[in-house]
Amino acid sequence: MRHSEFLGRVQNRGRLPDLGYAERACRATLETLGERVPEGLADNLAAQLPHEIGEHLRRTEVYGGAGTGERFDRHAFVRRVAERAGVDEQKAAFLARVVLEVVDEATQGRIMDRVYDSLSPDIRRLVTAGSRG
Repeated sequence: MRHSEFLGRVQNRGRLPDLGYAERACRATLETLGERVPEGLADNLAAQLPHEIGEHLRRTEVYGGAGTGERFDRHAFVRRVAERAGVDEQKAAFLARVVLEVVDEATQGRIMDRVYDSLSPDIRRLVTAGSRG
């Protein structure tokens, strides 16, 4: 999937006014996800996304053999996305679902299953709900 198609899908499903808002939603969600998932998994996921999108994951990834990323719950995940995207927490939760739904469509194999398995159950329920959830 190309960068512009990825952002277009996020914009459409997120009912966002322009691609700039879609880019901000992607950055906020994926930087937060990069903080949360194991470093190798974030790299594998980033490699399957358009370069510009994948770099958001790598920007906040925990390196240096730290094992897993930071441990935080659904509330902290949504709060971080909200702060980065400049939206309220309800909108942030929706945008995170939208972005990760498009990420799932843009990847191959079982990478997103591995991502979801690495998350706590409360975050997993949030991010697997999709844009209609």
